[in-house]
Formats: sequence, structure tokens, C-alpha cells
Amino acid sequence: MEASSSFLTTLGAASLLVSWILLLITAWREEYAWGMFALLLPPVAYGYALFRLDKAGSALGCALLGWILIWLGW
Repeated sequence: MEASSSFLTTLGAASLLVSWILLLITAWREEYAWGMFALLLPPVAYGYALFRLDKAGSALGCALLGWILIWLGW
């Protein structure tokens, strides 16, 4: 793996981690149950973000950026 490819993949993974943390914060502020579901089942957190774009849109955008960076690093 080239250096630029591994750099993009690392940035993408970091972006996904940041987006999940943002989703955890948003879900916990909304309701305790959503926060627990988001903590224990991360795909549920992204499903929550799709239905609550007004509150979790920035976290979803960060996750999209992360997946794009991982795809570019592939």
C-alpha cells in the first residue's frame, strides 16, 4: 500500500470515528434510549441520523466524507 493510500484510509477511518462520536452526543441529547442504541449498535445510530437530518446532518456528512476518503484510498 502506498503512503498516500494509507493516509487517505486513515483519515477516512478517523472521520468515521468522529462522526460516530457526534452521533452519540446528538442521540444522547435527544433521548437516553437512542444514546444507548447508538452506543451498542452503531448502524442504528446512522439510521437515527437519516431520520433526524435536522439534528444529526453534520454527523452524517462527516461519515459520508469518511467513506469517500476510504474509497479514494482504496
